[in-house]
Amino acid sequence: MAKTKKSNNKTEFDKYRIGLGKRLFDVLFSSLVLVIFSPLLLITAFVIKLTTKGPTFYKSLRVGTGYDIFTFYKFRTMYQGAEMEKARLSELNEYLISHKDKPHVFANIEVCPDCKEGEPCSPILYIDGVEICENMYLRKKRLWRLETTFFKIKDDPRITPLGNFLRSTHLDEFPQFINVIKGDMSIVGNRPLPLYEAEKLTTDEWSYRFLAPAGITGLWQVNTNNKMKAENRVRLDNQYATISSPKQDFLIIVKTIPSLFRLGESRY
Repeated sequence: MAKTKKSNNKTEFDKYRIGLGKRLFDVLFSSLVLVIFSPLLLITAFVIKLTTKGPTFYKSLRVGTGYDIFTFYKFRTMYQGAEMEKARLSELNEYLISHKDKPHVFANIEVCPDCKEGEPCSPILYIDGVEICENMYLRKKRLWRLETTFFKIKDDPRITPLGNFLRSTHLDEFPQFINVIKGDMSIVGNRPLPLYEAEKLTTDEWSYRFLAPAGITGLWQVNTNNKMKAENRVRLDNQYATISSPKQDFLIIVKTIPSLFRLGESRY
């Protein structure tokens, strides 16, 4: 994992603590939601058990604040053994397809902001007949890796018919309020990542997102661009880590409410 500067025997990741006001809101709001929707959640759990084989809840290890690992809860929306199918379906990954559909990465090289005319900032490399400074090449390489970090499939065949309904109505997300009450997550923050995704976001440039709490909703979830590039998604996560405030959280919650009614749009 990424190393951070130490100060008084503490890493930079040790600095974030959920404020008392935010924590109280998280617990009260989550408890209220679970109580109000408990009849619907019990029916959902019963129908999942009745219609498909396997557990009611999907549990996975996720990486949250400061790279802390915890067990993440959702209602199960996929058939059993879905995780084993991921490698077979990797070529259907929308982020990977978007990456492959781009023109050759060296066909349009941006001007390196650190290079001066006649004075390159780093050694010059010649790749595929294109001249590029080493710093720009390494930056490009990090972006290529980032673009294939996340995994999303359109019309995912691993999802059950009921699972499609649960995802489109966001009912599958309700067990995460248990994570909030336990203190693993907050209502607003950066989405906790699966281990294989978090392992690819360990450079200083991208790891800043882990200074914020793991959250049910956040900046990139309420962004209107549903086909956001992976780089922009992580930049929004980094941005939340630096500007989070009660006002910002309130605005994100307000913007989240309308998105809950966009059926067929699974953004969480």
